[in-house]
Amino acid sequence: MSLDVLVKDGVLPDGRQADIAIQGDRIVDVAPGISAEAGTVVDAGGCLVSPPFVDPHFHMDATLSYGTPRINASGTLLEGIALWGELKEILTHEAVVERALAYCDWAVSMGLLAIRTHVDTCDDRLLGVEALIEVRERVKDYIDLQLVAFPQDGFYRDPTARANTIRALDMGVDVVGGIPHFERTMADGRRSVTELCEIAADRGLPVDLHCDETDDPESRHIEQLAYETQRLGLQGRVAGSHLTSMHSMDNYYVSKLLPLIAEAEVSVIPNPLINIVIQGRHDTYPKRRGLTRVPEMRAHGIRVGWGQDCVLDPWYSLGTADMLDVAFMGLHVAQMTSPEDMAHCFRMVTEENAAIIGLKDYGLHKGAVASLVVLDAGNPIEALRLRADRRAVIAKGKVVAQRATVPTALSLPGRPASVDRRVR
Repeated sequence: MSLDVLVKDGVLPDGRQADIAIQGDRIVDVAPGISAEAGTVVDAGGCLVSPPFVDPHFHMDATLSYGTPRINASGTLLEGIALWGELKEILTHEAVVERALAYCDWAVSMGLLAIRTHVDTCDDRLLGVEALIEVRERVKDYIDLQLVAFPQDGFYRDPTARANTIRALDMGVDVVGGIPHFERTMADGRRSVTELCEIAADRGLPVDLHCDETDDPESRHIEQLAYETQRLGLQGRVAGSHLTSMHSMDNYYVSKLLPLIAEAEVSVIPNPLINIVIQGRHDTYPKRRGLTRVPEMRAHGIRVGWGQDCVLDPWYSLGTADMLDVAFMGLHVAQMTSPEDMAHCFRMVTEENAAIIGLKDYGLHKGAVASLVVLDAGNPIEALRLRADRRAVIAKGKVVAQRATVPTALSLPGRPASVDRRVR
């Protein structure tokens, strides 16, 4: 048997040692001691081989724009939205494409090979939509990019957002988005959830709403989202992003709410880097941590994944496209520090996120898409602790990033340190 790529001497996330045989864009075998000729051999050297990282919540139309036209001085969500409104007026198609492609290149080097990004539809030009549709096509050979039609300024609050959101979906945007807590009233927010879910049901599309991204415990649009999911038969196709208001809700109400979310099979996407920075800005002390109730959701069987949200944009002045950073922050803020919890945090940025966005043929098994990352760590917990270097990244059967490794005095026992020399 002659292979295109053979990954030798890897350790899978479940601890099994295995080689991975790749032909074309598919994994054709996963087993120890595979003996075959291969056009390319990647020596994992006893390091962790993982499915690629997946980001279920991002804003690619805004990424890498930090400081333009100014910096978010207060660090709040509302100033970020206002600043984005200023930036939208001076955006060009070329600039959005250039920044998005630069981010995608960065993502690939980090083993981040699937991204769901929201794109603002509160712009009559739909410039960002057109730009990211172009980017989706240009990166399809190595990144699975999903677009969410996102009326940033409110589906009803902005006078043309409803029409523009529908136009964006007609142009081929993949997912229906919304921001009910930013409507003028709670009642308008509830109505927007209903109509957006009806649009998705009519078109056979998934739903992913920015939901209750506030410190206000009375913001309860997730309840409406769970109800509409049940009413319209959208189970398994709906995600509520952020849900930060839940950190401030009455515990009795939450005890009613969590089973409803679980019953509706609504997934949840907290974004720990951004939530911990943006929420609680009006608090003195004690300051709320700004993250939804992740362990409690897991206990109810709710699927939860970690999202990146922002990198160098009007809302967040940091970021590296590294989902290990996201999971590392998440496990701290959610206090998920048992070995089982930490291992699950790794799965949240791989398998759980892949399930949330509906990736097909994902994983390390025969027949799966041949996308994977070799990490300079021995297991998922070590990968999180170290935010491990990527020794190699394979996207759809092609080696797209690789680092040479040599022993150094700083190496951990049995774990050579990586030299930052990427082959692209």
